[in-house]
Amino acid sequence: MPDAYTHGHHESVLRSHRWRTAENSAAYLLPHLGPGISVLDVGSGPGTITADLAARVAPARVVGTDASAGVVAQAAADHAAPNLSFEVGDAYALPFDDGGFDVVHAHQVLQHVDRPVDMLRELGRVAGPDGVVAARDVDYEGVIWYPLIPALDEWLALYLATHRSVAGEPAAGRRLKAWAQEAGLADIRATASLWLFEDEADRAWWGGMWADRVLQSAFADSARATGADDALLQRISDGWREWAAADDGWLLMPHGEILARGPRR
Repeated sequence: MPDAYTHGHHESVLRSHRWRTAENSAAYLLPHLGPGISVLDVGSGPGTITADLAARVAPARVVGTDASAGVVAQAAADHAAPNLSFEVGDAYALPFDDGGFDVVHAHQVLQHVDRPVDMLRELGRVAGPDGVVAARDVDYEGVIWYPLIPALDEWLALYLATHRSVAGEPAAGRRLKAWAQEAGLADIRATASLWLFEDEADRAWWGGMWADRVLQSAFADSARATGADDALLQRISDGWREWAAADDGWLLMPHGEILARGPRR
């Protein structure tokens, strides 16, 4: 059985996923891509990053895999290219040969799984010693914002507790290098990058997305299971709308990144 996913696939969640592109979410990988380089995108979600990667490496094969059949079907409907396909897949047991892809990529995946080391080991198997494993994950314990709205302090405390109660580690970014070492990956290079939301459009989008997500998504259901009541969730939702409306609103999300090789056998 796949690990439970904290956020689920409510529209408010997919709204944030569809914003992601290769440029804003995989810039550290782009210098290593070019025509003819095959890519496996693990945890591909709605496929926006996957489709960008496919355009960059065409005519080479690009496959996006995700545990959700519904998400895979929608991604396939939304993104069509001769070299691009989407499949339902288990990231702990990928149905591909050793060394089957030049690049195996995972964005915001390892934070949501209970066995990130095992998953990285599997990504390394499919990349092989001559391929590249690329992973990027946020570190929620490092998120900072302004203005200092008390409801957002409540949000972060609730988010960390809820995420950990479902599956995975929300402060994954700082752990990627250690996990890669434990998985036996080789030639590990660790970097970091940021998402910054600060202009009016960014604030309206990000704040509105979380104002909805905290009330309506699977996250809301899981938060209630940890003891959150509707009053707290509404207060947090209102706090996100207050932040979005603030002219001086600013939010920074740090990310850890790794590039590595699969282990030599």
